[in-house]
Amino acid sequence: MGAVRIDGLVIEYRQGDAAVRPLDGFDMAVEAGQLALLLGPSGCGKSSLLSCLAGIQRPTAGSIRVGDHVVTELDPKGLTGYRRHGVGVVFQAFNLVPSLTALENVALPVRSAGGSVRAARERAAELLADVGLADRAHHRPGALSGGQMQRVAIARALALDPPVVLADEPTANLDHVQVESVLRILRGLTERGRSVVVATHDSRLLPLADVVVDLGPGETGHLVPVVSLELAPGEVLFAEGAAGDRIYRVESGSVELRRDGARLGASGPGEVFGEMAPVFQLRRSASAVAAEPTVLTGYTVDAFMAEFGGDELRRLVGRVVGGLPPGQGSQQPAE
Repeated sequence: MGAVRIDGLVIEYRQGDAAVRPLDGFDMAVEAGQLALLLGPSGCGKSSLLSCLAGIQRPTAGSIRVGDHVVTELDPKGLTGYRRHGVGVVFQAFNLVPSLTALENVALPVRSAGGSVRAARERAAELLADVGLADRAHHRPGALSGGQMQRVAIARALALDPPVVLADEPTANLDHVQVESVLRILRGLTERGRSVVVATHDSRLLPLADVVVDLGPGETGHLVPVVSLELAPGEVLFAEGAAGDRIYRVESGSVELRRDGARLGASGPGEVFGEMAPVFQLRRSASAVAAEPTVLTGYTVDAFMAEFGGDELRRLVGRVVGGLPPGQGSQQPAE
């Protein structure tokens, strides 16, 4: 059905005076019937890549082929047809219409494509049964749990039987019990030759994957020296155990540092954290999570030294090695 081929993809955008290039010369192949995971921290290009695959965003350069479609060469009319029939998208925030029932939400793509009311409702009822929600068909999103809303979103993405399904952090807002049912559904989507591409921080999906692509800095062939990131409250910058390639400075807001779920401390405006992993090529020893709307600047080690000097980096490393308690000074030990 929908084999995916990406060749030489470049995604570049502007942040102030800086050009940020999260993907530079990126290649990927997903065969029909495979589930691919896109891993990596916030800002590494996962969502941008999904947007390009969905035909929503144009890459700066490179080629995307999905089945017989060269998505990067389609004109506006061709893109509309591709987005309608070639790809289904499952959004992290569900994006269900609050005033419509589950059945009506799933039927919406069929009606938008010109299908009759009867055909749309029959298709929606079939898909809701497939995801275990036949008994919730006439409930509106406000009466559904997070896991149920995610399953409705998956059913809606399948309404026109697309050969490719894209899912952006499909388990991010779910508890353990809800995640299990969503994982089974995601894996089952490939059984008819459908390709599934999932952007995630969730390591629980790893055993399900046929293809795992690490989009972390240094894995895509081009690590931009300085990047600016904006995080929403609760958004994870990096997870405990992840590879570390950048040192971070908080421009505004604050970031909490957590190890095994316990709060170690926080970094606020002007404070720097995360230097131990890139300096010593270690895994992150803690997670960093935005406590409020937060703006960060991320530096490679060389870029940090060019900006602040080698003495400053040695001072920061020395404070961590010397055992400065979390929450004191300009450095928090979250590497």
